Amino acid sequence: MLLEVQNLNTYYVTSHVLQNVSLNVNEGEVVALLGRNGMGKSTTLKSIMGLVKPKSGTVTFQGKNVTGLPPFRVAKAGIAYVPEERRIFPQLSVMDNLEMGIKGGKQSTKEGIWTVERIFNHFPILKERAKQQGRYLSGGEQQMLTIGRALMGNPSLLLVDEPTEGLAPLMVREVRDILENINKDTGVSILLVEHNVKVAMSLANRIYLMGKAHIGFSGSKDELEANPEVRAKYLEV
Repeated sequence: MLLEVQNLNTYYVTSHVLQNVSLNVNEGEVVALLGRNGMGKSTTLKSIMGLVKPKSGTVTFQGKNVTGLPPFRVAKAGIAYVPEERRIFPQLSVMDNLEMGIKGGKQSTKEGIWTVERIFNHFPILKERAKQQGRYLSGGEQQMLTIGRALMGNPSLLLVDEPTEGLAPLMVREVRDILENINKDTGVSILLVEHNVKVAMSLANRIYLMGKAHIGFSGSKDELEANPEVRAKYLEV
């Protein structure tokens, strides 16, 4: 098992935003974490990444306890985070943004690692925009840049938060296909938070549904599709 989260409890001041949340991701798997807004999905990713420190519970990655470690140490362990807000550096060029993702500021020489050239093969539009400042990119291009920057750290697991939020339909399909190709071509596992259920279901091997602060369902796509009551309870407005 690549990632195992057990009984995670996280608070914002006195608000108990994650209550005994447990989930796991296997090698090479895409797992979707779905639910209505405000259920705790993004907080789950942030708690795994160390951006929010859990009160209790454990996060185990590749057999090592990374619970509550600083984000840079979680990143060095092999987890990368693609935030909903994208958070590119608007004054830096596309190339400079990508190079900011290299761990320790030094490019690895190992085979199979992510290089700028490899990123450009997966994201041809970024090659065309290589010298442009990040602020001149479209929303979809910024999303690609954020994913590319995360991959430059050579992670085994990507935590991806709402990658299609605010994108035009054509760009939604393109970002969706990029995530699928990254997983299938390189074996990078993905834990995906996504409001677009159709996109998530087309990518994921397994699904978790969140109710308020807790996991309400865990199963395969087929199991979820066969259970309209569960879909209505956790997904429909």
